[in-house]
Amino acid sequence: MAETEQITVATTSAGPGGNGEPGETVDLPVVELLTGRGFVTGKSGSGKSNTASVIAEKLLDNGFGLLVVDIDGEYYGLKEEYEILHVGGDEECDIQVTEEHAGKIASLALEQNVPIILDVSSFLDEEEAEALLTEVAKQLFAKAKKQKQPFLMLVEECHEWIPEKGGMGEVGKMLIKIGKRGRKHGLGIVGISQRPADVKKDYITQCDWLVWHRLTWNNDTKVVGRILDNKYADAVEDLDDGEAFMMNDWAEEVRRVQFHRKQTFDAGATPGLDDFERPELKSVSEDLVSELETISEEQQATESRIKDLREELDKKNSRIAELETELQDARDLSRMAEQFTEAMLTQAEGYNPGRTEQENMRRRRHRFSDEGGDAGENGAATANGAAGQPDDAADQPADTTSGGGFGDAFSAFEDGGAAMNGGSDGPSTNGEAAATDGASTDGGTTAASTNGHAEGAGSEADSDAAFAAAIADAVEAEESNGGAADEDDTDFEGAPVYEDLRETIEELEPKTRRMLAYYGEQGPGTPLNAHFSAGGSGDRTAAYARNRTLRLEGFVEHVGRGKYGYRLRDLVREESERDLDDDEVETVASRLEAAFLDGEN
Repeated sequence: MAETEQITVATTSAGPGGNGEPGETVDLPVVELLTGRGFVTGKSGSGKSNTASVIAEKLLDNGFGLLVVDIDGEYYGLKEEYEILHVGGDEECDIQVTEEHAGKIASLALEQNVPIILDVSSFLDEEEAEALLTEVAKQLFAKAKKQKQPFLMLVEECHEWIPEKGGMGEVGKMLIKIGKRGRKHGLGIVGISQRPADVKKDYITQCDWLVWHRLTWNNDTKVVGRILDNKYADAVEDLDDGEAFMMNDWAEEVRRVQFHRKQTFDAGATPGLDDFERPELKSVSEDLVSELETISEEQQATESRIKDLREELDKKNSRIAELETELQDARDLSRMAEQFTEAMLTQAEGYNPGRTEQENMRRRRHRFSDEGGDAGENGAATANGAAGQPDDAADQPADTTSGGGFGDAFSAFEDGGAAMNGGSDGPSTNGEAAATDGASTDGGTTAASTNGHAEGAGSEADSDAAFAAAIADAVEAEESNGGAADEDDTDFEGAPVYEDLRETIEELEPKTRRMLAYYGEQGPGTPLNAHFSAGGSGDRTAAYARNRTLRLEGFVEHVGRGKYGYRLRDLVREESERDLDDDEVETVASRLEAAFLDGEN
């Protein structure tokens, strides 16, 4: 290609801003045109698209390559005279393409010199159109670096891609890159827009040649004044159709010119009342289309395979969900079976896991014999403790929570009947514990009689009533000694279960108690988390061993998905010798929790 080769696109015209004689030919150097940066603007109907088509026709006449980015679907009219490949997103194109075809499109354009119309107007999905244009621009830039062949990329409505205001997407960044660096590789670009004020000024000011058709909007004419001169800003409003001010670096002057009319079908003309007749369009080589069709077939096969894999994955996910449901059901059944087995074993004769009523009775008898069952020096147990307590304790007030008061009242009670507050040390002949009206002293300690009696229970069925009477005696004894009875204690009759469960908790190892505290404070959790919170190392074997102890004692239960829940209040209700109301259950549980939730663990 000769460096001096030119194409004729217009003639000079008369009027303000014009130079030279009207009717002179206006030529553009091909190399500068193909490798430079151009900008063509004008309001709708002023002739800007005609100018772009004239330039395209002249380049095609001389066998030069170009790619037109058609945003409005108006360049297919070039196919009336030229064998040009029309690609896009609908059936009007020679072939429908996607982002996957970008590499092949760039290869056909640069390596095989195939002129191409990239019709992005035919895409319903705007993001799909942008992705295709971005990838085509990238491929053109990459291949131009190797090919070093002059090639023009013509972009309609460029303000859509390289706006003056707002964010610029990947398309705009790539077009700006071509404008700045494409020239050295032989890749040129022409931007076309009807709104110059909306086009990024960094692009306009770097252009080698510019064409200004009629503009009337004030913001647009201001752009003309800044780049050309104010005299052109006024004159640009009065330009005729197809007339323009043209400025280029190689001529170093502004000329008023009238561009030629395009020779091919004007698909961008506004429709009139006449019947529309679509012209005969030239078809392209089947070999070119077949190369792109191969990519389409491969893409369809890939998409089909992806669809099959997704369906297969959905089936597997559904099966996994079914198996997870079955596994959870199995765990629930296992937990129910375990609970049922424990319940059955609890009822079996001779089974003694440590929480049966027989063991409870043995514990009460043991406490009675060790703490309050033996008669003191006066032969009677008092409400403040054994009568034989040391002298230095004689003046101490009654303690209703530890050692005396309710504590000993709970301990002193025996199912055969016990003497309380100065009574005899054994059951009376009529099944009642003797009561005295006087006061016995031991080292200054007074144990006042309550004028009441504790019924000696001849059987376990009478234990609740007898124990209630013992509590009442203990309360009166406390009041007689000047001690203040706890308001909660006077209403609480469920003390045996408190003593039994407290002893069970105290027998737990400290780390196991702290695990129980974790469940009480945090709610359902895993044994590993509870063990770690209790100061353990998180060892699975150790964690589940300690958790098993809590589970067998009834303090926790499996609630699903490997977690265990706190059930102290349920245990209080289950272990009580009689039915407790909610307030009594809460009183017992709160006192028990004080032993391991308030730091005494």
